[in-house]
Amino acid sequence: MGKTAHISTILLAAGALALTALPSNAVEAREPAGQPDLSSAFRAAAAKYDVPREVLVSVGFAETHLDGHNGAPSQANGYGVMHLAGNNVNKTMSEASKLTGLPVAKLSKDDSSNILGAAAVLDAYADQAGLKDRSDLGKWYSVIAKYSHSADAATARLYTDEVYKVIGLGVRTAGVSTDPQQVTPDRGAYAKISALGSNTKAADYPDAIWNPASTSNYRAGRTAAITTIVIHVTQGSYAGTISWFKDPAAQVSAHYVIRSSDGQVTQMVAEKDTAWHVRTENPYTIGIEHEGYVDQPSWFTDAMYRSSAALTRNIADRRGIPKDRAHIKGHSEMPNNDHTDPGPNWDWNYYMQLVNGGDPNPPEYNFTTWGNGVNVRSAPKTSASVVTTLAGPTRVFVECQVQGDTVTAGGYTNNWWAKLRDQKGYMTNIYIDDPNAKLPGVPDC
Repeated sequence: MGKTAHISTILLAAGALALTALPSNAVEAREPAGQPDLSSAFRAAAAKYDVPREVLVSVGFAETHLDGHNGAPSQANGYGVMHLAGNNVNKTMSEASKLTGLPVAKLSKDDSSNILGAAAVLDAYADQAGLKDRSDLGKWYSVIAKYSHSADAATARLYTDEVYKVIGLGVRTAGVSTDPQQVTPDRGAYAKISALGSNTKAADYPDAIWNPASTSNYRAGRTAAITTIVIHVTQGSYAGTISWFKDPAAQVSAHYVIRSSDGQVTQMVAEKDTAWHVRTENPYTIGIEHEGYVDQPSWFTDAMYRSSAALTRNIADRRGIPKDRAHIKGHSEMPNNDHTDPGPNWDWNYYMQLVNGGDPNPPEYNFTTWGNGVNVRSAPKTSASVVTTLAGPTRVFVECQVQGDTVTAGGYTNNWWAKLRDQKGYMTNIYIDDPNAKLPGVPDC
């Protein structure tokens, strides 16, 4: 689905999306070259509109990984670091313009203005909600949910829970950081809403959540046999994409959507029906959307690759589709389409190896690591002896896990020391470190 985006690298610590010592559990990303001082922009906007800086940064991170994409729109016509949008259900862009007096053109392309606009909108929503204690982060839940303008309450909860996950982890980029916050979200009415993932099993893929798209966004039935699986990138967030496909005005859909952080799969159109994702080629294809932006490789986590490959393998095996590049294609490779996704950062070689049941770099010591020169040491000190060095693809992903555990870290890069575990517990004096680590830390998994 995607067209353009800036390159940004996210670094997240190991374990259940947890980081610790500086704080060693912060979400980390490299700020795109040429960006203005985002830290000052967040600080100024938070102060002017009395919105906690942690809320502003975490909303932006959940939406875009703090990348404004050079003013290019998302699939839902959202712009900038804070994804100010202009569509039939989300009017945050026009609201921001009215509240700040800034023109839409500036709010779209200038990151500082975009952040200021989002703060103004959140401030207005907080006033409408009668929020008195602005410093209580847990009380912002309904305000953030409203900012999402989700298609339904369940999707709003999905969106807002993701923001609170980021608040809990903290964020660390080249220019913006927040400390991890121990926050109990006050979900209010949303506490009664079932979180996505606890409801109906998907129509075709047993490991997916069933959350159907609007019937206005696909056609029932098929006019051709299914022969091709198409790989997309959403140009937006997981929750935002799900919400967009549920909006009758979208006139677009895909059969599946996959989350970046942990590979969660949502099915939105039954395979027997025709999703609208590749124009004239819809009748014979199945579309899989991947959360993120084309030119922002931080979204393409190992958990996403593995989850997507398992889904593609399942579809191909059930439907007799050859597991090769002639039948598994990118959106950009389809006839009569002008999109660029999944783009140059999608690792086709690695993906196809996974689809075909191979693993080009199987985990050692019951943990997953990808990267060049990731060291396994005998102790968490830079002077400790190196037991071995793990080679791998150009991506650097480190996750700690017990064999058989569900890995929720989802392939984000760990820039800190992590103690390895085997099936019986912690191993003795075996640690990993990332060669890109800025500072030493000693967190356990």
